[in-house]
Amino acid sequence: MFFRRRTLLKVIVLGDSGVGKTSLMNQYPLYTYVHKRFSQQYKATIGADFVAKELQMDDKIVTLQIWDTAGQERFQSLGIAFYRGTDCCVLVYDVNVMRSFETLDNWHEEFLKQANPSDPSSFPFILLGNKIDIDGGNSRVVSEKRATDWCSSKGNIPYYETSAKEDHNVDDAFLGIAKSAMANEHDQDLYFHGVPDAATETEQRGGCSC
Repeated sequence: MFFRRRTLLKVIVLGDSGVGKTSLMNQYPLYTYVHKRFSQQYKATIGADFVAKELQMDDKIVTLQIWDTAGQERFQSLGIAFYRGTDCCVLVYDVNVMRSFETLDNWHEEFLKQANPSDPSSFPFILLGNKIDIDGGNSRVVSEKRATDWCSSKGNIPYYETSAKEDHNVDDAFLGIAKSAMANEHDQDLYFHGVPDAATETEQRGGCSC
């Protein structure tokens, strides 16, 4: 019976359907039994799903609780429960689909409206331009400069170009997300009853020992 001090960070991933949000999240699944059970519960109750990724940052164990919209991209369907307690918002668009870039303003504004952070101007956002691998980049319609200009207009939001399919730049992007989210970190005591640290390997694979 013991306590471990950890940092739990809630990260929300927003963007149009089909931009690769779930694929990006699934590069980093850490489904313990508890996480998976609560994930299923939230998906049923508020139309959202999450995975957890554990990172070692300096001397801290950081758990990113990464929330997806579970296919419910219409703003009205998400609800305040989805946004509550968010430490960082990740906006994702497809570099090959102009519409997904043009709706970023809507996603940005809707998040600020629903989450109502105490200081909207300093709340951490990150932008991911995904699917840069498609057609060797020949299908691209949103230039990197256009994306970085948009980020500058929103207070110099960090920007990463990624490919979930090729696992390109995803590590760096999620490390950047964790660092940005640390600005809003909230330490939590995670209580474990009679379960030693070394006994979590099977759970991290999402299975059981039976």
